[in-house]
Amino acid sequence: MKLVRFGPAGAEKPGLIDGAGTVRDLSGHVADIGATALVPERLAALAALAHDDLPVVREPGRLGACITRPGKIIGIGLNYHDHARETGAEAPSEPISFTKAASSLCGPDDDILQPVGSEKLDWEVELGVVIGARARRVAEAEALEYVAGYCVVDDVSERSWQKDRGGQWMKGKSYDTFCPVGPWLVTADEVADPQALALWTELNGERVQNGTTAEMIFGVRELVSYLSRFMTLEPGDLIATGTPAGVGMGMSPPRYLVSGDRLRLGVEGLGVQSHAIVAEETG
Repeated sequence: MKLVRFGPAGAEKPGLIDGAGTVRDLSGHVADIGATALVPERLAALAALAHDDLPVVREPGRLGACITRPGKIIGIGLNYHDHARETGAEAPSEPISFTKAASSLCGPDDDILQPVGSEKLDWEVELGVVIGARARRVAEAEALEYVAGYCVVDDVSERSWQKDRGGQWMKGKSYDTFCPVGPWLVTADEVADPQALALWTELNGERVQNGTTAEMIFGVRELVSYLSRFMTLEPGDLIATGTPAGVGMGMSPPRYLVSGDRLRLGVEGLGVQSHAIVAEETG
């Protein structure tokens, strides 16, 4: 299934995309696309519905983030061989994990804010992994059984806040609109191999990232298993699995987002995001 959330920010309704590409309303069957809806038995019940009999949403308008606010957003740093090289860093021996504030979540076509004082606003297309079952110390061989589905994530980053202001990466990763998610949550049964997906970014029509999840240093199985050793992963939690080469920080000279830029990014089979960069108003 391709699950979506449609409607104004803060008032989204759950839906799915049928075989003809039409949005169907799921609000008669589930309150939202979140922890309760993403456990295996609820996903199976949604899959078993007669999708062609669900109400058609003739004008869905805005798509929100494809999941409601998660309990945890966990990012993985330097997880592509080519991205580590472009930043001048050695490939890590263990996954580098950090958190993003849940308040950074936004829709796949929402404007991305350039915060007041931002100097180095950057993009990162990533494969998002959404957890569907409680995972605690799970074996790597079983790890994909705990995944509800996959989505596109843009791990928007303010590099000067991330790198030049001391402390951990979180404050450079967590501003409002710094985590666009969607357009769809594609359930795990429709993704044959999460390590065989193309992903890309275009800035003002220019292709700047063009990678594949095959280049991940730590794949999805390993990440889910690894993280579950240090924390309990719960239904609805989101893992942003890292980005390939082509971020602005890695260019020579570096290139960063400014108000008026247009950003498009996508992951094979998971849809496309499109954003305007908008300067935040002072005051």
